[in-house]
Amino acid sequence: MNGPLSAALTPLPDVAAWQWIPGTSGGSLLVAGRQRDTRRAAPGTVPVDEVIAVGDASVAGRDLTALPRLTRLLDEVALLAMARTLDRARLFRQGREHDATHVVEALGTAPRHAWIVRRWLTTLTAEKRLAHDTATGRYRDLMAPDRAEYARARRTLREACQGLGYPPSMTRFFLAAADRLPALLRDETGLQGVLFPGGETDTAEGNYRDNIPSRWANHAAAALIADEARARGGPRPLRILEVGAGVGGTTGPVLDALANTGTDYLFTDVSRFFLGSAQAAFADQPGLRFALFDINAAPVGQGLAAGSRDVILAANVLHNARHIGCALAGLRELLEPSGLLVLIESCREHYQALTSMYLLMSPAADEERWFTDLRAGQDRVFLTAEEWADQLDAAGFDPLPALPGDGHPLAAAGQRVLAGRVRPGSGRPAPARVSAALAARLPTAHRPARVHAVDRLIPSSAATIEIGAFR
Repeated sequence: MNGPLSAALTPLPDVAAWQWIPGTSGGSLLVAGRQRDTRRAAPGTVPVDEVIAVGDASVAGRDLTALPRLTRLLDEVALLAMARTLDRARLFRQGREHDATHVVEALGTAPRHAWIVRRWLTTLTAEKRLAHDTATGRYRDLMAPDRAEYARARRTLREACQGLGYPPSMTRFFLAAADRLPALLRDETGLQGVLFPGGETDTAEGNYRDNIPSRWANHAAAALIADEARARGGPRPLRILEVGAGVGGTTGPVLDALANTGTDYLFTDVSRFFLGSAQAAFADQPGLRFALFDINAAPVGQGLAAGSRDVILAANVLHNARHIGCALAGLRELLEPSGLLVLIESCREHYQALTSMYLLMSPAADEERWFTDLRAGQDRVFLTAEEWADQLDAAGFDPLPALPGDGHPLAAAGQRVLAGRVRPGSGRPAPARVSAALAARLPTAHRPARVHAVDRLIPSSAATIEIGAFR
């Protein structure tokens, strides 16, 4: 518990509860009021059927019923790659058994990637490829593929990638990552060079733009934003902020859907590499600007003012936030009072990512902490659709239906379009007022680096919640 902070917050009449979130650049503070505002946001309607129809049209002619089988083929190859890596280290041969800590050490795993190896062990156990004694915590009896089985699996990977709409470069990426797993785990080589060979973005575009689930989600999100533009109308351009825009896989469909409508579109990413690539790709687009933006830093102050955006788009990026509730609350402050937040997120774990893309998601070697939200200590990155709805609600958004729905053929792929509209916030404390009060009561070393107001606090093993006394 942070005693000085608690003492400083207790006298504030509009702060009923607070959550301290540790961080490497100074902690963050979430504050909630006494009574949650129960009003619904306006307009609060979503053209669900229209959005689904646009998504479906973008993948017309593809056999969507085959996707679960093809996705399972990808998973199967990844499972064999995990087992092969463990077997080549001779860990479980001749009846040997080990706990997770020893497996991590035996592979020479860099500390930041230890969570991936632990995830391999739990995944192989769930798939009955590895036995686990819950009493001792030891693993044993690994089912490892022989050379011929693994070679056959690699051939099926090509079939799966082609059927899912990945370009050949993505197949090569998956195979190259699998071949380099021991070195990647030890941080002797990096995955960036495999994903962006020669500085080219073709492979990454295959992951975020060209495959069927991504194509559907990108066009559905674009339809949702285009409907927002039509509903708002008026002489002022629609003010859009895209965070973590990366290779622009979602940007293109959104700009196409908004053609001739007039927009103020700010394309942002944490990397100058992606900004340079996007400036070349979208050089002829009017109303498009570029800037650096970090979702793990306070949004206001990164060249953006509170209430300055009508729509914020975050495609396949917000799972990288160290604390999702804090990131959502910060983004909400950038939106005007009826603003719309549109997310694209994978809502299920893909085994293939455990042998490839996850290696890009580990914390940097110089970071003290990783996730400090509900994922703390769980060795996972992605949230379920239900968890996203809960996070949006707690941060002050009215969650909109997750698309595609559970009955859609693409639902099994796990890629969802999630959205929320800013909820009226008369019951929230004012962050600026809280910051000013803390500045008057606390020395700089005891103050949070950022303060955000939320409607509700979500418990986490890595963040402290205190409930103030009602006065």
